[in-house]
Amino acid sequence: MRKVFEEELNDLHVHFFQMGKAVHESIEKSIEAFIKHDKALAQEVIDNDIHINRLEVALEQDCIELIALQQPVTTDLRKIITVMKATSDLERMADHAVSISKSTIRVKGNKREYDIEKAIYEMSVKVLYIVRKVLDAYVIFDADEARRLAALDKEVDMMGKELYAKCIKFMKNDPEIVLGATDYLRVTTYLERIGDYSTNISEWIVYLETGKVVELNTQNHLKDI
Repeated sequence: MRKVFEEELNDLHVHFFQMGKAVHESIEKSIEAFIKHDKALAQEVIDNDIHINRLEVALEQDCIELIALQQPVTTDLRKIITVMKATSDLERMADHAVSISKSTIRVKGNKREYDIEKAIYEMSVKVLYIVRKVLDAYVIFDADEARRLAALDKEVDMMGKELYAKCIKFMKNDPEIVLGATDYLRVTTYLERIGDYSTNISEWIVYLETGKVVELNTQNHLKDI
């Protein structure tokens, strides 16, 4: 029975990583669509979201069944909780990729500012790096790497603040850019939130090691589970 349980637990982590790859791809495509003004690619991201949602539901159901049937304790239970919580964070990242794609469709044809778009792309590169590395850290349960990646989210936040200031400046100086700049602000916010959810996953990796839920950016212990 123990061997069967370990195999089912391993399957959970494999399926989580597969979902993570799908989410990473959605984020990447959504940014590419926004920068290249590719309406068709943006629609592809939107249409694929139902597949990611199904992956989330399947993972959550598997987690619930494992808890109900196997009644795991200590480390095994933490592994299952980690999957459930981190899966929810992945799904929210995918939702923001959809939101970026909807901005692409909405903003197409409006006046654009390419300096801002370049800065959005650079911010997305940082975010995608963090997402990819968090997934890698999750696979090997590397809590030290998770902490390092959570610290990088501060750089994402700083890039977001700089972009926000640029957008406001352009909107004041050129009324024709207002519609486009509004979507720049939205996309910047979506990228910031994806970074935040990556930090959440880092926190769950640390939880798996320590049994404590820790807010990594402040190092405050919130509670023990």
